[in-house]
Amino acid sequence: MTISYNRLWKLLIDKKMKKKELCQLAGVGHMVLTRMAHGESITTDSLLKICVALNCSFDDIMEIVEDDSAE
Repeated sequence: MTISYNRLWKLLIDKKMKKKELCQLAGVGHMVLTRMAHGESITTDSLLKICVALNCSFDDIMEIVEDDSAE
C-alpha cells in the first residue's frame, strides 16, 4: 500500500491555486510538495499546515491506495 496525494492536486486545480501559493499560505517549503509529488512521506506537521491552509482534512488531500505490485 502507498499514499497518493492526487486528491491534493485536484483540490489545488479546483481552487485555481498554484503549488507556490500553497507553500506560502501553508508555510511549508517547496521540497514538501516535491516529496508529495513523488509519493514520498512527509511529516504530520506539514500535512496539518496544508490542511489548515486549505481548510480541509487529511482525507481531502491524501488516500491509501493498493500497490499494483502486491498482486
